[in-house]
Amino acid sequence: MMKRRPPAGFSRPKTGFFLLSVLWTLVLCPPGLFAAAPLQGAYVHAARDSASPEQKAQAARDARLKVIEAAGTYRGTPYRYAGIDRNGLDCSGLIYVSFRDALGVSVPRTTTGLYAWVEKIPGGEVQPGDLLFFKTDNSGKMSHVGIYTGDGRFIHAASAGPVTGVIVSALDEKYWKRTYAGAGRALPAGSGPFEAGPVPAGTGGAGAGIPARPQPETAPIAGGAPGTAGAATGGSTAGQSGSAGGRLLLGAALAPSWNGFFADGDILRGLAAHFSLGAETRFLDKPMVFGLELRPEWDGGLGVFRMPVTLSWGLDNKFRFFIGPAFTIGNPVLKTSGGDRRYTGGTSWIGAVGISAAPFTMELSGGDLAVYGEFAWQSYFTEAGTERNWNADFAAGCRFSTGLRYTWRL
Repeated sequence: MMKRRPPAGFSRPKTGFFLLSVLWTLVLCPPGLFAAAPLQGAYVHAARDSASPEQKAQAARDARLKVIEAAGTYRGTPYRYAGIDRNGLDCSGLIYVSFRDALGVSVPRTTTGLYAWVEKIPGGEVQPGDLLFFKTDNSGKMSHVGIYTGDGRFIHAASAGPVTGVIVSALDEKYWKRTYAGAGRALPAGSGPFEAGPVPAGTGGAGAGIPARPQPETAPIAGGAPGTAGAATGGSTAGQSGSAGGRLLLGAALAPSWNGFFADGDILRGLAAHFSLGAETRFLDKPMVFGLELRPEWDGGLGVFRMPVTLSWGLDNKFRFFIGPAFTIGNPVLKTSGGDRRYTGGTSWIGAVGISAAPFTMELSGGDLAVYGEFAWQSYFTEAGTERNWNADFAAGCRFSTGLRYTWRL
């Protein structure tokens, strides 16, 4: 059992607190976690290693056209969040099924995962079959993706606008011109300048071929705000209108708790974790994140195990407030210089209130890894008639933790 020593007054957190936090980060967050490599022959009909450069370039060109052709067969498919079949697709789902059908390969399933995977290229080098990325919300991240088809157009799955589902849009449309954020190469460059052939209509499509100019039914409403009904945003986005739904988040975290307010005692107070289910959505035209968490924790300072169940809210996944009931196993006792200090409470309807901050995140395929910190108030109260000890009571009721959190974006 963890030793508990008497707090004698407030003091700044010890140097060991900061050193341990830094070591925790360096050990568990090594560099080189990112893999951004276009497909180099690892697909159906790829050129052999012994092929000439011209043959490899021709094979890459053919592969690009096959991907566009596969995407075109889904034209007219309705939008469905997290969909990956002809019953419905989101924007990254269209990329996933197009590469699967055309080349027999699996690519990252989310927009952020795709952007982390592809080779970034300047706009002047974009060829048909490359991926185009857009920032259509206030998250600052890539939130929409499509496949460039040539002649300034791209095929994508739109979640809002006058027409939703798999459609073809033009890059010179006002909305897409404003939200375009970059291009990425998933396949090697093809042989010389070339344009894709017609994109055939899928079930429910509006006819075969790419129109010479964007037709009204494929264009977003001019000037539509990102994520609103006036913007043809797509797939795995971080902020969409309420009617279009949002993106689901699954999270897991582990963090030591610190005796930062003790003048004496062990640096490490306990261990806290949380498992969360949340959603990125829009409310009152603002991007928001709502979540439900289980927060098991061992508090060695009081000798109890706690299980808060909290609801959380924030404008993004970096800073969130949480509140909820907590259940405590054990009798909370804090050792002080005046003797054992016993507390009641712990199990109550408002047993935990706090804020979680993760200002530094790293995008990985399928999610984000973040260094985060939490400050929480816990509902402990002194027994009636107990002499006041502000230092001890503050230390007993407050928790400060730092650790690592991983969030899967579905």
